[in-house]
Amino acid sequence: MRNFKRILSDARIFADYFIAPFSRRFEKIDTIDSLICFVETRASHVAQTSLYGYIRTRAGTRYPELFADEQFVTSINISKWEVWIASVSDLIVYTGGLLKKGENTGKSGVFPVISKIEKSIFDRVGKPLDAGDDFCSNILRHKARIADTDWDSVLDGGTSFSESPEALVVWAPIADHLKELDSEIIRNSVRFRWHEVKRELRERLDCQSVLRSVSTLQSDV
Repeated sequence: MRNFKRILSDARIFADYFIAPFSRRFEKIDTIDSLICFVETRASHVAQTSLYGYIRTRAGTRYPELFADEQFVTSINISKWEVWIASVSDLIVYTGGLLKKGENTGKSGVFPVISKIEKSIFDRVGKPLDAGDDFCSNILRHKARIADTDWDSVLDGGTSFSESPEALVVWAPIADHLKELDSEIIRNSVRFRWHEVKRELRERLDCQSVLRSVSTLQSDV
């Protein structure tokens, strides 16, 4: 029970750090800072609710008991960060596609914006103490994914969100044979969680203002 309380406390800290800015959800996203905040909080929300929701569903009434197991606590901490990396990566790719679609200049200003978002979020987190051994290498892998993205090819659909469903299947601390049975349901549940995030970003994002805000910063350097 002590570990259960600790993991709930960790989840609240995770939520306070990443999700508190949800109160500003109706404001326009018209600066690079507001876009970074959106990507960080929404990706973290999807990662956390997907992981804990799946574990709670699978465990049922035994859910609190699991947190008495030190090995399980270690596994869930590793899992939450791996699913988080993938969720941030997916939302960054989707955001880049929207920015590319919304810019009206011949020269693309998308990558400087995306690069700033990626560095701000990933560098701020650093290497969490409760993350696993693969955390840093997976950060690098997703940075490479983002750098290699063809922004013209990013569609306003589910294709951007390919990594987070797979990450939950791979990293959730559930027996492999159960995850195999659940795999399609898991993937669909994560994709469903992105629907509202995509809608909100489409409605709130002022592409031109964000692109100008980064262009201004670069010209001032």
